[in-house]
Amino acid sequence: MGLFRLRIRELAEEKGWTLKEVAIRAGIPYSTITTYARSNGMTTADVLALQKLARTFDVLIEDLIEVVEE
Repeated sequence: MGLFRLRIRELAEEKGWTLKEVAIRAGIPYSTITTYARSNGMTTADVLALQKLARTFDVLIEDLIEVVEE
């Protein structure tokens, strides 16, 4: 099963934002952001959250995701 991680921490650092700021800007609960940011390998994620994060960071969803295991 393929695992992926979200590049939330890296993208937030590039913008100079904290994870709390990302949560506010994206309109996603902080607990969800921290869960996604801390995970080293996930199999699923909320598609709406991915869309909001991509829009917030002004990147494609593909740029938000990093495959860690196929």
